[in-house]
Amino acid sequence: TFQTMSYTIDVYRGEVKAQRNWVDFGAYVSMFPQLIAGPIVRYAEIEQEMRNRRVTWDQAALGIRRFVLGLGKKVLLANPMGELWQSLSGSAGPGSTAGAWLGLTAFALQIYFDFSGYSDMAIGLGHLFGFHYPENFDHPYLAKSVTEFWRRWHKTLGQWFRDYVYIPLGGNRCSRLKWCRNLLIVWGLTGLWHGAGWNFLFWGLYFGVLLMAEKMFLETHRKRWPSWLQHGYALFVILIGWAIFAWDEIGCGGSYYLALCGLRVPVWSGTAGYYLRSYLGVWLLGIIGATNLPRRLAEKGAAVLEKRQGLQAFLEVGFLAAVFVLAVADLVRGTYNPFLYFRF
Repeated sequence: TFQTMSYTIDVYRGEVKAQRNWVDFGAYVSMFPQLIAGPIVRYAEIEQEMRNRRVTWDQAALGIRRFVLGLGKKVLLANPMGELWQSLSGSAGPGSTAGAWLGLTAFALQIYFDFSGYSDMAIGLGHLFGFHYPENFDHPYLAKSVTEFWRRWHKTLGQWFRDYVYIPLGGNRCSRLKWCRNLLIVWGLTGLWHGAGWNFLFWGLYFGVLLMAEKMFLETHRKRWPSWLQHGYALFVILIGWAIFAWDEIGCGGSYYLALCGLRVPVWSGTAGYYLRSYLGVWLLGIIGATNLPRRLAEKGAAVLEKRQGLQAFLEVGFLAAVFVLAVADLVRGTYNPFLYFRF
């Protein structure tokens, strides 16, 4: 829907030429790799590639690499974190404040690896067909503010709302009152886009209010904070936002919020300890994987092995093969592996 709207608006603005071939237009609207969850691809970005594209061995190799990494994110990281979240948010509840925060961090990791994994797979499949889809994530949990987080998370959605809703409303080139109105409209729509539920609307408005507060009150002071404090602030408010996002039943969500605040439950419980011991390895792996540390290590390794291309290729292929085999084995063992973001 968003891709078709952007095409129509861009044609109206004269930014792209109208496509007269129904088959080509249908191919653009229904490109299967990213059809369900993104990234949102605009017609201008692939207009030339609809007719003239060439798939090289290097491009195909890049596509396979991205697809396998995305599959690994989804199956080996997102799925276990989803199991942990379901265990700690079920009818029995988290049982303690520590369990509530462990479950919430698991949900944050699940939705990140689920969605960024899907985007990686879509981008990889695009390369195999000769298309270059835009990047959708840039290590969002490394952000030092809410503003920066939304520049890194689901980038194509943010850019779509910016270009087709926020700027046409006047953006920030208007009075402060109208600017606040514009932000609330955009973030209210962003929340409703994820689902027709009150929690999604509250989630969107929550971030809209935070963005206003950052721009009007915190921007100058926040930059003076030490880096760790900026990261801590951003992670805390983002996690609270995910708590709003996760619950479509206000009553269940309310009891979980109380647990997060240490009300009506103990700080620690045997349940929290059990799940922490059971999922500690994959939980820590998820936290590390959400940073840019793996990429930096890969780049350093490539620099060290620059003169030994054969060994470098062998290690890379071996790693990707291991990820693929483990992911397929886990898929065969499991019975149901839906993408979480399909719900939104």
